[in-house]
Amino acid sequence: MIVEPVASRMQSLTGVQVLIVEDEAEVRRVFARLLESAGASVTEAGDAISALTALLQSEFDVVVTDVGLPGADGLSVLRSVRENSLDTSCIILTGRPEVRTAVEALRLGAFDYLNKAEAVASMRRTVARAATLARLARLKREAQSSTGRPSTEPGDLIGLDVALTRAIHSLWMAYQPIVRPDGSTYGYEALMRSQESTLPSPGAILSAAERLGRTFDVGRKTRCLVGNEMPALDAAATCFVNLHPRDMGDPQLYADQPLLERFGQRVVLEVTERESLDRLPNPRTAVATLRESGCRIAVDDLGAGYAGLTAFAQLEPDIVKIDMSLVRDIDRDGRRAQILGSIVALCHDLGVTVVAEGIETVGERDAVLRLGCDLFQGYLFARPAVSFTIPSWPPVTIPPQAPLVTQRHRAAR
Repeated sequence: MIVEPVASRMQSLTGVQVLIVEDEAEVRRVFARLLESAGASVTEAGDAISALTALLQSEFDVVVTDVGLPGADGLSVLRSVRENSLDTSCIILTGRPEVRTAVEALRLGAFDYLNKAEAVASMRRTVARAATLARLARLKREAQSSTGRPSTEPGDLIGLDVALTRAIHSLWMAYQPIVRPDGSTYGYEALMRSQESTLPSPGAILSAAERLGRTFDVGRKTRCLVGNEMPALDAAATCFVNLHPRDMGDPQLYADQPLLERFGQRVVLEVTERESLDRLPNPRTAVATLRESGCRIAVDDLGAGYAGLTAFAQLEPDIVKIDMSLVRDIDRDGRRAQILGSIVALCHDLGVTVVAEGIETVGERDAVLRLGCDLFQGYLFARPAVSFTIPSWPPVTIPPQAPLVTQRHRAAR
């Protein structure tokens, strides 16, 4: 028999919405009366299915759930909570406390983990703190939204995992053209897009995948989508596909039926410089295997990632893409132009094609053209779109004093 201590009666829970998920009816009722006597509004559920139904029908500040339930467990309930709310606090109960289970529950985002036999003594206090945290999290999001900096990403791992699963399920590809100096289309970069509001950008999706160890899932879905859409692409055009460095350790990449085996000759795999290749046991072997499929390798974000040349040497890229941070306002920054000009010259010495990314103005375009960049990409030419189309872009204007691109540079393109 669970007896309520007098000390616990001091905690007020007025207005707090609580869901209790517990298969033992007597225990569940004791906890419900304890919280109701302090002012909480309590909904009871005897199993995970009933809990899910309640979560779909109402919003709760706190969910208190047993870790062992018929047909499911408390961590499954926690996942269901995160599918419906980013900020609801979840308290896990158990009659057989285990350190491993407690650590896992807290790692995945549970607010607290309580021994059921001792929970009455601290239940009101714990629920009150959990409710305060839930309301504070909601107010924080409102504050960030009101200042123009909304934060929608889940704050715990299980919520993040739920959001990432939804993002992967809703992934679609947009394509941005990459053009030659004469304005003709050289190819397209495939860019991830998702309908998941809590992970609103490719960077947010990749960050979540990195935290959760699920970069393979994102990469596989991306390559599958591009492979399915490649037949609609002009047969003379190249498709640039982003490849997370960790994906080079994915065995499925090297037998990728939808993309590499069918279209390898027309694919450029872009490996970002923002992530180290140190996790890979032998990057050179991985690159050699990828090249056997006919695809080419590009280093993406050159100028924004690691300062050393380790990745460049290991990948031996066919193409480098200059990060937009180096291109931005380059027509008004002599020092930056000098750096870029030197990078372009050295890349050409190695027979590497140079793509300038993030071009938004005619001045930037003319500057990177004068400096010898081979290909161009940015909003000046076209924004990413579903279809493989590009409007006419402004005529090229090269000031008379601009140096000519040498024949050696042309041969490297």
